[in-house]
Amino acid sequence: MTTTNTTTDVEWEPHAQRLADELAAAGKLTDPRLVDAVRAVPRHAFVPTYHQQTSDGSWAQRASVDDLAAVYANTALITALAPTATGGTTVLSSSTQPGLMTRMIEALHLTDGSRVLEVGTGTGYNAGLLAHRLGDEQVYSVDVEADLVELARQRLAGLGYHPTLVACDGAAGLPEHAPFDAIIATCAVPAIPRAWVEQVRPGGVILTDLKPAPGAGSLVRLTRTAENRAEGRFDATYAAFMDLRHTPGDNPAGFRVERDHDQAEHRTTSLDPNTPWNSLLVWFLASFELGAEIAYGYTLPEGGAIPAYSGTPPTASWIATPDGSWAEIALATHDGQHEVAEGGPRRLWRFVEQAHRTWNDLGRPGWDSFGLTVTPDTHTVWFDQHTWRLAPR
Repeated sequence: MTTTNTTTDVEWEPHAQRLADELAAAGKLTDPRLVDAVRAVPRHAFVPTYHQQTSDGSWAQRASVDDLAAVYANTALITALAPTATGGTTVLSSSTQPGLMTRMIEALHLTDGSRVLEVGTGTGYNAGLLAHRLGDEQVYSVDVEADLVELARQRLAGLGYHPTLVACDGAAGLPEHAPFDAIIATCAVPAIPRAWVEQVRPGGVILTDLKPAPGAGSLVRLTRTAENRAEGRFDATYAAFMDLRHTPGDNPAGFRVERDHDQAEHRTTSLDPNTPWNSLLVWFLASFELGAEIAYGYTLPEGGAIPAYSGTPPTASWIATPDGSWAEIALATHDGQHEVAEGGPRRLWRFVEQAHRTWNDLGRPGWDSFGLTVTPDTHTVWFDQHTWRLAPR
């Protein structure tokens, strides 16, 4: 299928060609048909404007035509923002890093005639790549945000693409058009929706970002091996997407736990306080004990400004759970030890320490050493003979 640029008169084709060449050189783009799609589908048509965070923490809107080199770089672009309950700003939608898009599409092992359901239409750029590769009639895409779906439909149609787009809760899939050969979700889910397993054909593939707790998990590729069973392995490279939302504009309210050091237990640890974020597999293993709801961050000096913008360094990292448990770990070290304060009914940092010991005992394996088996009643993560079960959802 050929496309025409109906949105602007700018010369975008050399930028798209350069992007395709860079992704191919990096090993993220090998399918010749997908190479053609990256060259032919204008990303700026789907992202006419985007938001960029400034040095003071605020957000500025940029016009894509003003810097096509940035738009056709292998970077994610923030396309929609929303206010939070605490007066801040959260990202509502984005255009995924192109190299991650192509790597995920290639992981589906698509062939001519494959029918694909995309969960998370977003800007529509990924649907455009799929439609160029497979044809309109083979591509279905859903998103909970009806306005985003309509914008994507208009932009796709303006380029000559007409895949089936539907505004709905992506967790429900699209049963009226099932079965699919593949389901690709550009969002994070705490568990694999049963509807996805039911709607992909036997032998078909599900690819999504499994995050049973905030920041804890990565891409997993599953094959439906039986009527009620899917299994596979995590991708070798870490990836993170925004959470799947069940209603438009839905953002988690979050929770707050007061950290009372006077009532805390104090000890020391040799484990780096940054371990949960520097070693994401440790954080993943710890999440099985910590639970699905975890808050975390850094403690600033009293009266200090936000360190990311002022250069003021934090003094500690902290984690907390809704049952009132919390742990705060000093970043400073004395003789190789960090001070730990823990309060509430559970000692949270001990779960992280145990997860780190387990990971070391297993030989510090990478993500692709871990697998996942999904049945109607269980989600089981496995490594050799070791297993961990997700709590029922």
